Amino acid sequence: MANDMLVFIGTYTEPILFGTGKILQGKGQGIYAYRLDPASGRLEFVSKTTGIVNPSYLALDASQAFLYAVSELKTYQGKPSGTVSAFAVERATGQLALLNTQLTHGTDPCHVVVDGRRKHVFVANFMSGSVCVLPVRDDGTLGEACDFVQHQGSSIDPRRQSGPHAHSVTLDAANRFAFVPDLGLDKVLTYRFDPKRGMLEPNATPWVKAKPGSGPRHLSFHPDGRFAYLVNELDSTVAVLSYDSAAGSFEHLQTLPTLPDGFAGESTCADLHVSPSGAFVYASNRGHDSIVIYRVDPASGVLGYVGHESTRGNTPRSFDIDPSGSFLLAANQDTDSVVTFRIEPQTGRLQATGDPAIVPTPVCVKCAGRA
Repeated sequence: MANDMLVFIGTYTEPILFGTGKILQGKGQGIYAYRLDPASGRLEFVSKTTGIVNPSYLALDASQAFLYAVSELKTYQGKPSGTVSAFAVERATGQLALLNTQLTHGTDPCHVVVDGRRKHVFVANFMSGSVCVLPVRDDGTLGEACDFVQHQGSSIDPRRQSGPHAHSVTLDAANRFAFVPDLGLDKVLTYRFDPKRGMLEPNATPWVKAKPGSGPRHLSFHPDGRFAYLVNELDSTVAVLSYDSAAGSFEHLQTLPTLPDGFAGESTCADLHVSPSGAFVYASNRGHDSIVIYRVDPASGVLGYVGHESTRGNTPRSFDIDPSGSFLLAANQDTDSVVTFRIEPQTGRLQATGDPAIVPTPVCVKCAGRA
């Protein structure tokens, strides 16, 4: 078991009202830890951390010694805010020890990321449409927020885009710029990051405009840093962008559908990841309940369609690729399973290992690497 990989899974533990108007009955009990067998892809339950409400998104720092989890809440101790909590990771057992909790100063935080220097945590508050920055102390605990940015505006969908909805935060490799896809604004807002003050400032090019009604959700960089890939929730597309690292700006290269020709049902996108090799891009479809697979042209960054793979469950909210690039793990939120797929290294296609883990309302999957 020494070579097994730790996998952490965040869940919904209480009912939650989504921006769609749907209420989901959370059935989870907190954050679940599993070990992934690198030979078989089998997930074996290790431990469970309870006492945290709706830990819907997780992030590990670069040392993998600390884990940060948002609690997707509309109020906390009478205030219109969610929270973010810091945990120490016991690698041998997968146990998490709560260090402290801070307010995110916005409602329904849905995404958290740690900067490469392990000095700041960034949180996207979805429902209220804002971004919060918190300092990380040497012991992994979080200080009170050092910056907060409230987005303003709307877009063309009166139901989903009547106001801002910040959905994630992505930092470039140099930690100089932070990019925030906002579903409600149809923009990726671009900020310069001052690591000394922990402050965000609008970039000279303050945003990338997405197609009206597309609903930008998650942005991921190619490992070589020259390209980025943006998944759009509402119109089920992936946009390819070239990146100017000096200016912190993007140029649009290509947009592709995530759904197959002829599909007429309702579906929205959720997650997107680039394989560690940089050879493939994957995105999840909720409704079609699949992972779409693209091949990356290494020279131009543009994508070519490879295929779709069923996630063997409903509503693949999140997925992750292990650091070796061998396995993709998909969290089927509405059918209580995390399904492991082996990645074929030459084609990028996915093959289910046939041994799913039963996890109640899984929302986020994070692979911690080898223990």
